[in-house]
Amino acid sequence: MAAKKKITLNRRNVVSRIVRDRGHVLIVTGLGSTTWDAAAAGDHPNNFYLWGGMGGAAVTGLGLARAQPGRRVIVLTGDGEMLMGIGSLATIGVAAPPNLAICVIDNQRYGETGMQETHTGHGVDLAAMAAGAGFAHTETVWTKKDVESAIPHLYETEGPVFVDIKVNTDYVPMVLPMRDGTAIRSRFREAVLGDRAFD
Repeated sequence: MAAKKKITLNRRNVVSRIVRDRGHVLIVTGLGSTTWDAAAAGDHPNNFYLWGGMGGAAVTGLGLARAQPGRRVIVLTGDGEMLMGIGSLATIGVAAPPNLAICVIDNQRYGETGMQETHTGHGVDLAAMAAGAGFAHTETVWTKKDVESAIPHLYETEGPVFVDIKVNTDYVPMVLPMRDGTAIRSRFREAVLGDRAFD
């Protein structure tokens, strides 16, 4: 068995860098850490925070990408959440939305239930699974340099795009965005649809 690579990237820094120049991109965050990290980087009306429904982030992004074909959609989620919804990769690959990118912030742990190791810590390759499902671009990121080169793919490459970013398990403080599901939905809907949100 090959030696494991050293993971040095801090998840909070990575998410902050990804969303820094987001413009009007629509972002769906998965359960837990990615929601906190997106909120820490700056709450935004174009953020759709998922507080429950583990495994649903990628398919939520798919639905949004199909409903808003003129907008870029980025899903920021964790490896545990992605593994829970792994079948969504096949559905996304078949639907082939050109405006969708899935970015997994992969610390190889189930952060919400006690930091148990996920399958990615045992060699499961999420990017290879996405490639097998027919994603147009897939990659696994290990370094700051790789993060910088992956960001244009998340924002500009015709999708579906899948980027798995390996991050460490260093503690970062929890930053909670709004938690009211109805308020999140209404704010996001108004941000996306404007005056049509209330038709």
